[in-house]
Amino acid sequence: MRLFVSVDLPDDLAEPVADLQDEFADASGLNFTDPEQAHITMKFLGNVDDDRVSDLERALSAAVADADIDPFTVRYGGLGVFPSLEYISVVWLGVEDGGDELVRLHEAVEDRTTAMGFDAEDHDFTPHVTLARMEHAGGKELVQELVRERDPTVGETRVDEIRLTESTLTDEGPVYSTVESFPLE
Repeated sequence: MRLFVSVDLPDDLAEPVADLQDEFADASGLNFTDPEQAHITMKFLGNVDDDRVSDLERALSAAVADADIDPFTVRYGGLGVFPSLEYISVVWLGVEDGGDELVRLHEAVEDRTTAMGFDAEDHDFTPHVTLARMEHAGGKELVQELVRERDPTVGETRVDEIRLTESTLTDEGPVYSTVESFPLE
């Protein structure tokens, strides 16, 4: 199973995310994500043997307890890119409020999963929703302009759980399904 840990955006934010993606429609080279599947990746785990999933679920439950965070509100807004405006591989929607809680959850998940032998992240965690991946730099200047000049607010939602999510790769793009949810308490 190809797995990651996520905080999923609610269905009512899919349209505002799609509207934001539309602003980048004239930027050639962008491959847009499905706004119906918008999420924050807390930890990418990769291919996981089925016999490790129950241990992973216990670790994620413990991570939520370790973080000791009550449900909280996240406001999605702002734009950014990875790794830099000069070399763009990912265009993303940021987090205006709720970032500290997301970082604490990420750190707890990171601690528990690396203790199980999963690879540690090789970069600092920046809470974000991927809007598009840049396949070639044809539209780089438009992306740079929009990221510099636009400061959109997409909406907010209450985060009351993290999810263990399976990603199934298809010819039409990845399809995500929830394996298990871990409520914040």
